[in-house]
Amino acid sequence: MSRLTRAETQQRNRAGVLSAARAEFATRGYREATVDGIAERAGLTRGAVYSNFPGKRALYFAVLADDAEHAPDLPHPAPGRTPGEALGAYARATMARLPVTTDAPPALDLVPEVLDDDRVRRPYAQLLKLQAILLGLALEQAGARQAPGGRPRAGPAGAPGQRRVRVAEAALTTLQGASVLARTSPGFVEPFHVVATCEHLGDLDLDDRWQPLYADYVPPPRPADEPWPQPATGGADAAPRDAVHGAPVDLRADGVVAVLGLHRLAAIEDAVRAAPPGAHVTAILVSGTPGELMPLARLMLAEFRRCLSAAFPRRAWPGLRIVYDESGALAAAAGVDAVSDATESAVRVVSGRITARAEGYGACLAVAGAAGAVAFRHRDARGA
Repeated sequence: MSRLTRAETQQRNRAGVLSAARAEFATRGYREATVDGIAERAGLTRGAVYSNFPGKRALYFAVLADDAEHAPDLPHPAPGRTPGEALGAYARATMARLPVTTDAPPALDLVPEVLDDDRVRRPYAQLLKLQAILLGLALEQAGARQAPGGRPRAGPAGAPGQRRVRVAEAALTTLQGASVLARTSPGFVEPFHVVATCEHLGDLDLDDRWQPLYADYVPPPRPADEPWPQPATGGADAAPRDAVHGAPVDLRADGVVAVLGLHRLAAIEDAVRAAPPGAHVTAILVSGTPGELMPLARLMLAEFRRCLSAAFPRRAWPGLRIVYDESGALAAAAGVDAVSDATESAVRVVSGRITARAEGYGACLAVAGAAGAVAFRHRDARGA
């Protein structure tokens, strides 16, 4: 029998640690589980566990993320749903995984002590903001498809083109509250009432408008003329994958690429709103502590994707592309050599070349806003 390579051994050990951690958390719960217990279950030393994961919380996030990413997608609905119907379906998919009765079996999930640390709370809040942006964009697509032909324009509730991120935030607030109460007050939450509430939220007019915070203070981006080092065609295995759509992402496609730390995720909406029609917008997610926080990002986006698949047909999914960059290699390709959770940097890409860049607060708005005045070559519709 051939000997395993070092990489194969590391992969096998990591999988063994994850499997042992899943059993330890399921048996003892997060609070009582220990790294020593996980190591014993895995047949490894404590040091071997720490060589794969920085700590117990990172292991917990990794287990939850692995489970969420391997859960099957729910059936996609037929086109034509109103925003209210779509929001109700999203709520049903969310409520279906909650312990809403007193005899519901215990399940691994985020628990208060896992989030009781500012190093986790801030990224968690920004990941919820990212979910709200993605959900709002999908609701806007649903509203746009209700209207007869023509370019969507802003208008009253239900009209195509109206921003619906506030509605999405209200729905996620309702669902988060229901999630907490389902665990702390079993029997109190009535799922049908929660779903009906979310359906009605879809019809609310919250006078929602995009108002960028830095519009009057953002300097113009710096001109550049650099090749993007990622090959335009490297096959599915060579390209990063979109966390929402699951497809390979060509970062050389014309558009805006933003490198965002987990404290700056809400800034991606500036790029989405300010970029010209036809331009791709991609968020590369980075962190100063990727071993712990990237699994949290994977978990929350995987759960969002599953609910999205139950609520919206594929063609109504938001076009925003999300890519994880645990190693920082993609950020370095975009010219960001050192990353942290406060990173915000953006580049404009035209014909495979970086033509403008900006760093710091407002970078997404600066690059995408300038891009609005530039004629991008639109990608072939077959690749959209």
